[in-house]
Amino acid sequence: MSEQTRAGARRVVVVGAGMAGVQTAVALREQGFTGTVTLIGAEPHQPYDRPPLSKAVLLGTAEGSAFDVDFEALGIDLHLGREVTGVRPGDHELDTEAGPVPYDVLVLATGAEPVTLPGVEGVPGVHLLRTLDDAERLRPVLARQHDIVVVGAGWIGAEFATAAREAGCAVTVVEAADRPLAGALPAEVAAPMTAWYADSGAVLRTHARVQRVEPGSVVLDDGSRVPADAVVVGIGARPATRWLAGSGIELGRYGEVVADDHLRTSAPDVYAVGDCASFPSGRYGERLMVHHWDNALQGPRTVAANIVGEAPAVYDPVPYFWSEQFGRFVQYAGHHTAADATVWRGDPAGPAWSVCWLREGRLVALLAVGRPRDLAQGRRLIEAATTMDPQLLSDPARPLKAATA
Repeated sequence: MSEQTRAGARRVVVVGAGMAGVQTAVALREQGFTGTVTLIGAEPHQPYDRPPLSKAVLLGTAEGSAFDVDFEALGIDLHLGREVTGVRPGDHELDTEAGPVPYDVLVLATGAEPVTLPGVEGVPGVHLLRTLDDAERLRPVLARQHDIVVVGAGWIGAEFATAAREAGCAVTVVEAADRPLAGALPAEVAAPMTAWYADSGAVLRTHARVQRVEPGSVVLDDGSRVPADAVVVGIGARPATRWLAGSGIELGRYGEVVADDHLRTSAPDVYAVGDCASFPSGRYGERLMVHHWDNALQGPRTVAANIVGEAPAVYDPVPYFWSEQFGRFVQYAGHHTAADATVWRGDPAGPAWSVCWLREGRLVALLAVGRPRDLAQGRRLIEAATTMDPQLLSDPARPLKAATA
């Protein structure tokens, strides 16, 4: 931390007014920071939470999802509808379309932006679902019960398909891979989820790539046409960091800001948190980039502690997320890629089951479908690096905490 940062009334500028940015600003005040806190957001709306966009906001059961934060009472200077264009770490200045903003400490919390489908930019009826404006454009589409094609059977695609079916739309989901959630889960774990689509009345077409979008239909690479009054693209997201080009701040292979285990970037007095950053996990022995809500909630507490305190705080969470799709509550904790054993709890054809991943006998990750108690207990066991008994663990009637070795 520089002498400039330590001296006098310090100025913290947070770029990005989503969950990670808002929580960083709030955490600074909660942890006793008395300097200036400025929060800059590109969207004109009051800062809002994203998970309801694919559910309540989309279906019209909620008007919005603004955070319940009194920014004025907390002394947080909020600048909305302002694009950032660059940063000059050597000058401790952030460049925005409204002019430069000096900082003593800068926090990058710009999140991620959706990956677009090549060749459909500007085509009428093609939508993304990332912002409040996106959800409000899609709400009347669902209300008119249109034929909808969803491109991508990942988390957001499944959640949108769920909402569209609830609204009475005919839904076809096209996925280039051989199964849903191909980038997130092993084949044997994702396989049971394939049936969820048909159960809900949605059509899932795998090994299917979009060749082009025409008025009223989507043309696939095999030449077949799928009726489509609207197309919703959910094929992933990438860190929103292109504005950092030329800043000298190190970016990783996916364009994310490379942070250390204290969430500091390669530039002095600059931190990165949430979807736009990766961090090294001592727990898992690899660098993680976590595009989920809980990471944007937890990381800011570490950033605030490191700005406020003298003793550096290390960020090494057990990643966690949830998804509501096709009448099921799906939760995941941990990181399974280095696991050497998989243990199932319950019948994956049934309404409630879990999968546990072990490494050298220790629980490292868990997916729970309709078994929230498994998730709650499993998350604590992962945090404690607890050794499990696989045979006891495979009994779905036994609580996880009673399946230790």
